Amino acid sequence: MDNIWFLAALWVGLALVATLLAIWFRVSTALSEIVIGTVAQLIIGVAIGGAGLGSQTPWVTFLAGTGAIVLTFLAGAELDPTIFRVKWKEATVVGLAGFFAPFLGSAAIAYYVLGWDPRPAWLAGVALSTTSVAVVYAVMLELGFNVTEYGKTILAACFINDLGTVIGLGLIFAPFTVRTVVFVAVSVLVFAILPFITPRFFHRYGGRVSELETKFILLALFGMGGLALWADSEPVLPAYIIGMVLAGTVGKDHMLIRRLRTLTFGLLTPFYFIRAGSLVSVPALVAAPGVFVALFFAKMISKLAGVFPSVRLFGHRQGADVYYTLMMSTGLTFGTISALFGLNRGIITPAQYSHLVAAVIGSAVIPTVIANAFFMPRHLLPEATLNGEPAGVPVGSSNTTPS
Repeated sequence: MDNIWFLAALWVGLALVATLLAIWFRVSTALSEIVIGTVAQLIIGVAIGGAGLGSQTPWVTFLAGTGAIVLTFLAGAELDPTIFRVKWKEATVVGLAGFFAPFLGSAAIAYYVLGWDPRPAWLAGVALSTTSVAVVYAVMLELGFNVTEYGKTILAACFINDLGTVIGLGLIFAPFTVRTVVFVAVSVLVFAILPFITPRFFHRYGGRVSELETKFILLALFGMGGLALWADSEPVLPAYIIGMVLAGTVGKDHMLIRRLRTLTFGLLTPFYFIRAGSLVSVPALVAAPGVFVALFFAKMISKLAGVFPSVRLFGHRQGADVYYTLMMSTGLTFGTISALFGLNRGIITPAQYSHLVAAVIGSAVIPTVIANAFFMPRHLLPEATLNGEPAGVPVGSSNTTPS
């Protein structure tokens, strides 16, 4: 489709349909957008051929990447420093269990059962070891868990899990060069300076219609993202850490967070989630469905085996343990990033990529649907949410001041 405005209208229309379906079926909007992306790509691709939804169009790719970066930043900003200091042991144990169990289990299944070569098998282990910060944060926000200690602890465990994934990807596959050293050095400097500069800069120049705060944050995210890409790393990682180091300042500015959420959920993340769904090759899955099934259950079983005992160890009961485990079993952002990393560098084939991404997306949809349908710990939801007020709003706050 050559007309950029028709293409934009198509994507926004799909996002609107996904939102309506999410409301009707009471599921996360992120999950409905993924499914809509897969179905729309299949239907439109068959009907008109060619590029279908135009998922590889540069401007679509940019908006989708920006959505992943800003959403990941917001997830990091939701990490309560106080909760993280108190719950660091739980977050670390659950997060590491959530990484190592599926990393080793999925790699073993890919190598011994599917017959993949060692490098593709290790790549499969990395891609399926993730927990999707994007999906978990979106679900926590929609339901209101993001303002609870329970939800914040899950997000902290997600951070540890995905940190293990990124480190694993870098150690096994990414070249360690001078660029890597420069990236690490600059990152440490930026992460140390930002918490001191940001509140002072905002206090002196912020609060204006020109949205200086948003521009400053986007500059930091794009700048560090560009440096990460230059060093053969991933732009999403510094975004998450920037969000985390600014959680004590930006994370407490409710109006700024609300404006960023409007930009992110209103425009950016639909492109990310719909594009993620559109990347799945349905013909490749139909040709070898057993590969998808094997990879999906390799991740699910190993995740459950690693995470559930760890969650129980810290006293979670009454469905909160199963819900916690299922949320940790989701995958999307770093899983698709890892798979695309392998495809771009010739580590995996296009068919292997399709099966990996399908397994990753399946892990984003199925555990979340099951968790929200059967195991949601309603006794831990904020009172405001139980009373029918909008999710994501702290108890005792007005509806115009989200956390």
